[in-house]
Amino acid sequence: MAILVLNSESMPIRTSEDIVHVRQAVRKSAVSLGFGLVDQTKIVTASSELARNTLDHGGGGTAQIEVVRNDTRSGVRLVFEDQGPGIANIDQALTDGYTSSNGMGLGLGGAKRLSHEFDISSKPGSGTRVSILRWK
Repeated sequence: MAILVLNSESMPIRTSEDIVHVRQAVRKSAVSLGFGLVDQTKIVTASSELARNTLDHGGGGTAQIEVVRNDTRSGVRLVFEDQGPGIANIDQALTDGYTSSNGMGLGLGGAKRLSHEFDISSKPGSGTRVSILRWK
């Protein structure tokens, strides 16, 4: 089933303030699709975790926020990209409690659980790309 992008916005992630702007834009997209409060909270929380990772571990990057539709439903797709050091062991990074810094180690795994679709690609020295999608 093909996914049609209805609206797309790219945002820089360079400072903690940018994370707030990403959260606000994600909530606005979720509200525009009629997401209930629980689903809004899930996608906004996931966006916050991934934006924070993009800044803290990737040295900054971008967030792409897309309102999408397929034949039967609409959703919000988020793509976070950075040119940071990359992730050597993605399976380990997705394990709850694993952290490469001072965090709680819930960011990637938590974002995956809060999403209907999750994709990550990363190689050491080549940055990281994480895509999530939450359907209405």
